[in-house]
Amino acid sequence: MSDPTARTGTAETRDEAFEELLEYLRAVRGFDFTGYKRPSLRRRVDKRMQAVGLETYAEYLDQLQVHQGEFTELFDTILINVTSFFRDPGVWDLVAGTLIPAVVASKAPDEPIRVWSAGTASGEEAYTVAMLLVEALGEDGFRTRVKIYATDVDDAAIAHARRGVYSGKDVEPVFQERRERFFERMGGAYVFRRDLRRVLIFGRHDLVQDAPISRTDLIVCRNTLMYLDSDTQKQVIVKFSFSLNDGGFLILGKSEMLFTRVRDFGVMDLKLRVFQRERTDRAGVATLFGDGEPAERAEELPRLAFDEAPAAQVMVRADGHLLAVNRRARDLLGVQASDVGRPLQDLEVSYRPIELRGPIEEAFSKGSFEIRDVVWRARDGSPLTLDVQVSRLAAAGGLEAVLVAFVDVSEAGQLQHDLETSNQELETAMEELQSTNEELETTNEELQSTNEELETTNEELQSTNEELETMNEELHSTNEELQTLNEELHERTTELAGLNTFMSSILASVRGAVVVLDDEMRVRVWNAQAYELWGLRDDEVQGSSLMGLDIGLPLDPVREQIRRTLGGDADQDTIEVDATNRRGRAVLVRITSSRLQPDAGRGVILLMEELDALA
Repeated sequence: MSDPTARTGTAETRDEAFEELLEYLRAVRGFDFTGYKRPSLRRRVDKRMQAVGLETYAEYLDQLQVHQGEFTELFDTILINVTSFFRDPGVWDLVAGTLIPAVVASKAPDEPIRVWSAGTASGEEAYTVAMLLVEALGEDGFRTRVKIYATDVDDAAIAHARRGVYSGKDVEPVFQERRERFFERMGGAYVFRRDLRRVLIFGRHDLVQDAPISRTDLIVCRNTLMYLDSDTQKQVIVKFSFSLNDGGFLILGKSEMLFTRVRDFGVMDLKLRVFQRERTDRAGVATLFGDGEPAERAEELPRLAFDEAPAAQVMVRADGHLLAVNRRARDLLGVQASDVGRPLQDLEVSYRPIELRGPIEEAFSKGSFEIRDVVWRARDGSPLTLDVQVSRLAAAGGLEAVLVAFVDVSEAGQLQHDLETSNQELETAMEELQSTNEELETTNEELQSTNEELETTNEELQSTNEELETMNEELHSTNEELQTLNEELHERTTELAGLNTFMSSILASVRGAVVVLDDEMRVRVWNAQAYELWGLRDDEVQGSSLMGLDIGLPLDPVREQIRRTLGGDADQDTIEVDATNRRGRAVLVRITSSRLQPDAGRGVILLMEELDALA
């Protein structure tokens, strides 16, 4: 059986290694992922580790330290840039129909309008807001009044957004009319108009670490908070609250909500996750204190105690004597009506449930105050929680008294405690639900990203298949050409064989010996009569120099005549040489110039016959 302690230790070691990796990224590269949700962050890092064939975070940390280019691949894997123009059309209908008109109406005609697209990725949402503002303000008003700040932590995504170049597939959600108005065609791509593009300011910004952009009227931050843990989300929401003007709007992703994280926002449209910054109107705040109407006579002070008041009340004069006591005080504290007029210090109520002499003196000297959450057990033994309110009273003629009210807050305190507990449980449940919802959305984003990668891979495979099919057709065409060439070669080979047979027949039928030499006097043709004349076979002399053959033919006169013939001095000549063949007969040699092939050099033909045969 395995040791659960060992498994725990392994998990702890793995967590420590992962946190060490995150700290390295923060310290060396300036990317602080410590506020990101650990499950989704681990999945993205594990995916990259699988791609490079590593199993532990320590090994991957070594990979980052050695290969600087790996940072780019890791950030591209972690920062999922899934966005599009007019994503979730209902949100943009609300922006165009309600939010932008409200912002414009709250501004003077020449007052600037500032928009922040946080986590803008490749920029589609920033350009979407720009198109809607152009439609609302006109192009001149847009260029003179609007500033759109588009930020993201991913440098590569910001560089892509800054160029404003998108494919035909990217701009499919944009209506044809808007596409023609706001984009320029450049080959197969669409480029956002440069004169309008100047209004947008792109830059790298870390929502967790960097200060927010101030005095904004609209913030669009969709499907970015869901990657952050609860505490980090609260920090970012507080920054958004600081950034927005009073009455400004915040648009979150469809799985992101504020809940009770900050009190500065009201709900504009909960389904679409649109919130509005509450207005802080401090004008017109007035005090509600009045002078009051003084009592006419000091004797009226005891009647102010209200005998039927729900709270136990006792009234004490400035000389320390009990002035009045109501019915609830008699029942709760055991004070009797006969105790009126006695010194307070002689009564049990002076020190139970709380020491009263000091607070009464303080009330006479400094004014009214309250002592909260006094725990006391009643006469019947039931536990009570009381708020003791010590109030200074003044009557005509300078007569003063102190009214002490014992307010039973036991039930209210318990209800408050239960309410706080329920609120905490509800908030915890809501945050857990929100976290689960955001985790689901993150998974959906990852699945969408993976699906897009698979679609890209499928398109690449399709393209490769088409290329292979094209190559197959080319090979088939080449094969047909080779087959045609092979047939032509076969025909020419047959013709050449016929010509060779024909030539052999001609040479065999010639009575004299025929020897053909090339321009270097090498033997090319040696017929059968040459064999009969000199005694050497064709295969013995083929390719050999005639001047090197020992056949009894005087070479000097023949060599000289051959050279003159090759030089073009004579086309044909007959010489008689003093030679003896193998039969001892004289030989007559005729030398003729010839071209062996159209593109070859000159050659000579030697016709040799026995002189006796000629006679």
